[in-house]
Amino acid sequence: MTERRVILSGSTFEEEIGYARAVIDGDWVHVSGTTGFDYTTMTISANVVEQAEQALRNVGSALDEAGCSFADVVRVRYLLTDREDFQPCWPTLRRCFGDIRPAATMLVCGLADPRMKFEIEVYARQPAEPRPAPAAS
Repeated sequence: MTERRVILSGSTFEEEIGYARAVIDGDWVHVSGTTGFDYTTMTISANVVEQAEQALRNVGSALDEAGCSFADVVRVRYLLTDREDFQPCWPTLRRCFGDIRPAATMLVCGLADPRMKFEIEVYARQPAEPRPAPAAS
């Protein structure tokens, strides 16, 4: 039996809908579709690039809690409400994934809240050797 553990971000959506920000199953980390909401304030920017940046911060936090980083991501799925919004996000996405080159798909679809313009879902594999804990400041 493989170990299964959930990671919660504090998003009200997780409780209301009934899901986890991420699920660790063995050495695989499945990060749920993550939008640009700042979960501490439950606010979201109207700007798609700012939404992408916040979504990546949210994903990065889940990966960190799972003992991973963006370097461990093997698959990415981008969901946008408008295809014209994808290209402006490329520089932001390249900063996280440009050297890693995960398999990726972009879909245009409706999202759960009309304020949402960008959502990202990632799959990562935990590294064979645990990463050292960040140094205390």
